[in-house]
Amino acid sequence: MPSWEGKSKGNKLGYGIFIFILRYGGVYPAYFLLRFVACYYFIFSWSSSRPIYQYFHTRIGYGRWRSLVNLYRNYYIFGQTLIDKIVVMADMANKFTFDFDGEHHLREMVSGGRGGILLSAHLGNWEVAGHLFKRLQTRINIVMFDGEHQRIKEYLAAVTGDRNVNIIVIKDDLSHIYAINEALSNRELVCMHADRFLPGNKTVTAPLLGHDARFPMGPFLLAATFRVPVCVVFAFKESATHYHFYATEPRQYHGRRNQGVETALHDFVSLLEEKIHRYPAQWFNYYDFWE
Repeated sequence: MPSWEGKSKGNKLGYGIFIFILRYGGVYPAYFLLRFVACYYFIFSWSSSRPIYQYFHTRIGYGRWRSLVNLYRNYYIFGQTLIDKIVVMADMANKFTFDFDGEHHLREMVSGGRGGILLSAHLGNWEVAGHLFKRLQTRINIVMFDGEHQRIKEYLAAVTGDRNVNIIVIKDDLSHIYAINEALSNRELVCMHADRFLPGNKTVTAPLLGHDARFPMGPFLLAATFRVPVCVVFAFKESATHYHFYATEPRQYHGRRNQGVETALHDFVSLLEEKIHRYPAQWFNYYDFWE
């Protein structure tokens, strides 16, 4: 059965080269170098290329040639999102623009004073918009896997500085559960991805793009247990310097816990599938998601 390994590719030298270019040349020279890096992964990284190729070919329905072209585009756009993330988080000079579609839903959630849960997926570049959530003027907690090597994390922290959010790292001792519980009890916002899990995690199954896929139960169980407002959020790259942010109307999940989990899962997967069809090249799960 598929599960994510919990590790990200890349090394300190690679990050350093791109950060140097960003500081002294901006995003376009970095994008130019990225074309060669994306080509390298396209040719030599079959372990991650095969699942994405199959995604385009069997899930989206592209022909072989179109699937190969989009495989390269996928690597290139993914690299761009990493670059953009560093630029925005480090407050480097840039010309990025954003459309905020549904921002008023988040403001309503904050003004309601009950806190809430924001669900997203490894589709698009949600963290770029997430860094701009300081506009909401409320405490935000982001739940994430500790998937970066420690040296790289420390190096990026020195570049980007302190984030304006509280990071809750998912740990084997389950201490993150208490941190999430505390945040929701304090009526704060908790943001998390709902499309990846590690071996041993409890999962729920739902059809996505015509085939069954497993999703982590935790985010949907939290929604059903705490019965706080839940929004689904995404941010997609629509041009070299423009992003489109989406936030759904908040919804609460009542009823018995299992029913609440199933309803929350259904709503999330429906929105996820809709956005996949609209932005297919921005799917960034590099493993056999459906098998």
